[in-house]
Amino acid sequence: MTSDALLLLSFGGPEGPSEVRPFLENVTRGRGVPPQRLAEVAQHYLHFGGVSPINQCNRTLITAIERALATAGLDLPVYFGNRNWHPMVEDTVAAMAADGVRNAVVFATSAWGGYSGCRQYHEDIARARYAVGPRAPDLMKLRHFFDHPLFVAACAEALCTAREQADPAARVVFTAHSVPLAADATAGLAAQGGHRYSRQVTTAAQLVATAAGVASYDVVWQSRSGPPQVPWLEPDVIEHLDALHAQGVPGVVVAPIGFVSDHLEVVWDLDHEARQRAATLGMDFVRAATPGTNPRFAAMVVELIAEQARGALARRCSQVPAAGQGVNGVPCAPSCCARVWPGSSG
Repeated sequence: MTSDALLLLSFGGPEGPSEVRPFLENVTRGRGVPPQRLAEVAQHYLHFGGVSPINQCNRTLITAIERALATAGLDLPVYFGNRNWHPMVEDTVAAMAADGVRNAVVFATSAWGGYSGCRQYHEDIARARYAVGPRAPDLMKLRHFFDHPLFVAACAEALCTAREQADPAARVVFTAHSVPLAADATAGLAAQGGHRYSRQVTTAAQLVATAAGVASYDVVWQSRSGPPQVPWLEPDVIEHLDALHAQGVPGVVVAPIGFVSDHLEVVWDLDHEARQRAATLGMDFVRAATPGTNPRFAAMVVELIAEQARGALARRCSQVPAAGQGVNGVPCAPSCCARVWPGSSG
């Protein structure tokens, strides 16, 4: 499919106090999240003036992608749409249709497989095209990029920079968003050798650690939600800090490999809660930057577009199963990464 535009598709976030509660209701609609939990999470946003950093992070990334496209000689307009808040993807796809876009590629701001990281973006695409109707452009979601060499290099550079600021004995700890164990077991039909989310994360951590010259490290999880009786990927980063402290580890370098930008689950869960816990324990805490601001990241997006448009060779640093591509909201396989668990916030 020859493309005449790029759609950057992301999660979305509020940009003022009055938007916080409606945004959270969008995110949790149909998931049975109690009002008191919404009120608790709303306070995380209000701590930062009711503004999530994610939209501005994505606008900055779009500017970098536009520069990288121009450098590569690709004349593609870049559009921006979100799943949960303005600019909503339905409105963006309508604008694309009004502008005469007939075929576009979609870069989703998630490197991973799984329901929230991949399949739900296909659902977003299908919902937006349905809302627009027959005028909607054909849309092709680009593949997972957790092991793309430019993603690995960007994360490794951030880790090296962070380690220079830390105690030499600090432990490197990679973090990613936790998911229910049942979701991880069905991601990409994992039981049949598919692209299990946790395997992708641990592979990316290994690749980044090797590139950064780190021989020993940990992979932990963060930002879990949902009913306490539902088992999720563990250990949690806060609990892991406690365990490291008990072992006499003087500090940590936390690398949020599961996130491409400094959105709320990075600045609250790590920069606020985890940093505060480390301070209480008397531990040094340094957090590595997310890769979205590294020029390599925008260059990677251009490479992914070239793979699709020109049949260029897919550059990968591992043999771990990966997919994620799909046309018009149809994912890799009908049952791939289906949502089969209760209580996830994505």
